[in-house]
Amino acid sequence: MNDLAPRPTRTAAATKRVCVGVVAGAHGVRGAVRIKSFTAEPADVARYGPLADESGQKEFTPQLIGLAKGVVLVKFPGIADRDAADALRGLRLYLSREALPAPEDEEYYHADLIGLDAMLGDGTRIGQIQAVHDFGAGDCLEVVRPAGPPAMVPFTRAVVPVVDIAGGRVVIDPPPGLLEDPSPSRRSREARVPEPAGSEP
Repeated sequence: MNDLAPRPTRTAAATKRVCVGVVAGAHGVRGAVRIKSFTAEPADVARYGPLADESGQKEFTPQLIGLAKGVVLVKFPGIADRDAADALRGLRLYLSREALPAPEDEEYYHADLIGLDAMLGDGTRIGQIQAVHDFGAGDCLEVVRPAGPPAMVPFTRAVVPVVDIAGGRVVIDPPPGLLEDPSPSRRSREARVPEPAGSEP
């Protein structure tokens, strides 16, 4: 299964917003900033309209001025010098989910997956998707369960054969051991101190 690049946040049950980038620092001396973009096409971070900070209280209207290695170069109105631009370092930029284009078949925004119920094929509810992670080997769904630690579920068609956004659920076909609680930690073995050479048995 594929997912689209914008990484989500859910600030309220009724509002889905997507984190589409983060300010990496200043560029030059005239107020431009470098943005690490999380959109599928990096430049699209500046093409969907005004962006907001995490609180939703401040808006930033991006003007794309160029691309550099791994970042998008953007100007924001009112940010006129390097100090002001550098003060935005680390600012996460959000966009309303509704402002993004509809995903294609077999593609999902992370924001659409978070909050879905995770079910077994027989209708048993396992828990709820809390986050989507990418640890380098493909996406995993973090499923919070009523009892026990969260389960990390590989987001593949074999393990998650049904994604029903409208129905608010995914169906999981877990391989053996996926949903079992981890075994208790083994007690550390006591260090064996060797007897001095020549000591009595």
